[in-house]
Amino acid sequence: MESDRQTEELIQRISLLEEELLRAQRLSSVGALASSITHEFNNILTTVINYAKMGVRHKDEKTRDRCLDRILSASQRAATITTGMLSYARNTSSRIESHELKRVVEDVLVLVRKDLQIHRVSVDLNVEPGIWAKVNSSQVQQLLMNLIVNARQAMREGGRLKITVHDNPAENWAEISVADSGCGIAPDKLQHIFEAFYSTKNPDENGQGGTGLGLALCRRIVEAHKGRIRVESEVGRGTTFTLKFPRGNAPGLTSTRDAVAAAG
Repeated sequence: MESDRQTEELIQRISLLEEELLRAQRLSSVGALASSITHEFNNILTTVINYAKMGVRHKDEKTRDRCLDRILSASQRAATITTGMLSYARNTSSRIESHELKRVVEDVLVLVRKDLQIHRVSVDLNVEPGIWAKVNSSQVQQLLMNLIVNARQAMREGGRLKITVHDNPAENWAEISVADSGCGIAPDKLQHIFEAFYSTKNPDENGQGGTGLGLALCRRIVEAHKGRIRVESEVGRGTTFTLKFPRGNAPGLTSTRDAVAAAG
């Protein structure tokens, strides 16, 4: 009995530590984007200030209306980034529900787009609408954030990132792939990348490299969804991660057959 109780306590303790690790990794991803998001907010504030000054200087109604429109547009952009960042940082729900993957990807791109622009990374999107998967949207966003940041770091300055959302009804998967044109991963390292504390990243100018936890947590998230994660890489050509999740149904549809009928 005592042994059973200790085992149960140990399992609970491990579960709590895993949750803390996920939260820490989530905040680490936010930290990796802090510089680019600060840059974006500086641009937004510059736009607001300049058009506010213009509106004060010019008294005609047409110019003032134009200034107010630009100020409103910039403010809405700031609100979108802030809402997305807070939602990403705070959403720790463990519920798995049907979510449209297009929306999940777009919510992540709101946060990473400026970072990719600063590092001159172009983005190709091939995202089919109407593809639903049974996922925890918060965890999948964390997973995608990690893969995108890793891809940007692998491409140094410049490069091409391709994100694809694909329906695979034959195998009952909804799939997301993240492909980069970066340095690639050597075969002897590729087999270890999902191991905890294993990192292929070299230390930066501050002597800091990867923690080796990001991809291990990615695999944990996918496995918790009863999904699959696959990686293909070629040195000098780039790396592609493919995520497979159980297909879901749009709200109001009770089966895959209903979804097909609605689409057709």
